[in-house]
Amino acid sequence: MRPIPHIRKLLLLVLLLAAAWGAGIGIHRLASSRQMASSGSVIRFSEGNWGLSFQQEGNAPVGNASVEELKQYRAAFVDPTDEKVIYLTFDAGYENGNTPAILDALKKHGAPATFFVVGNFLETSPDLTRRILEEGHTIGNHTYHHPDMSRMASLEDFQKELDDNNALCLQITGQSMSPYYRPPQGKYSTANLQMAKDLGYTTFFWSLAYVDWIQEEQPTKEEAFSKLLTRIHPGAVVLLHSTSSTNAAILDELLTKWEEMGYHFAPLSELAQKLND
Repeated sequence: MRPIPHIRKLLLLVLLLAAAWGAGIGIHRLASSRQMASSGSVIRFSEGNWGLSFQQEGNAPVGNASVEELKQYRAAFVDPTDEKVIYLTFDAGYENGNTPAILDALKKHGAPATFFVVGNFLETSPDLTRRILEEGHTIGNHTYHHPDMSRMASLEDFQKELDDNNALCLQITGQSMSPYYRPPQGKYSTANLQMAKDLGYTTFFWSLAYVDWIQEEQPTKEEAFSKLLTRIHPGAVVLLHSTSSTNAAILDELLTKWEEMGYHFAPLSELAQKLND
């Protein structure tokens, strides 16, 4: 039996009021979480996948969390500076022949970089691992198995991924990794950020990247430059993948173009130090 018209109107009104009440709670909770963040209480910024929104060419993007929010966890995605400095980072999940050319380009420009490596890279490429360190670069921790670390509620499990990776690096090179952590796939939670901090790590996201990791769909030089040149900004933490044949082919020219734009390259340790100041 269909409801009579006045009852249908009453039901519709109730539904609208319920929806408005729910939206109000959502807004209140969002405002409250931001107030807690500004007051130094527990931070409840957006969790999940690290994401960026580019607002204006030449300026740093807006991230899922602000510089101030991340700093409380000794984490960063950008250096909030007007200085034309770039921090080069490479994620190295495995080796497919492109890392040597990348290292050659970095050496030519005297540009320091941090390679966030996983266990597979260390296992299969010990010589390249040693070369990275010998040429003055840094090795950071990208976990041993590259899992979704945001799903790890146990500090023990979280720590094992980092410890096993570091132990292998130490075995191969005689040196421990630098205490820099990059969450695999950019997936994170505030609990994970706190775990990393408690274990002595600095967490690094990024403020500039592009789709360079799909082997069967490598971007053209023009497509790469359209992103990497127009979106560069002071204090950029650049994420590139060392598996990308495009990156290997263009890196020398890319670094040259950035230098012509007035940029210079600094080690990630300089940004890490700022987080500790």
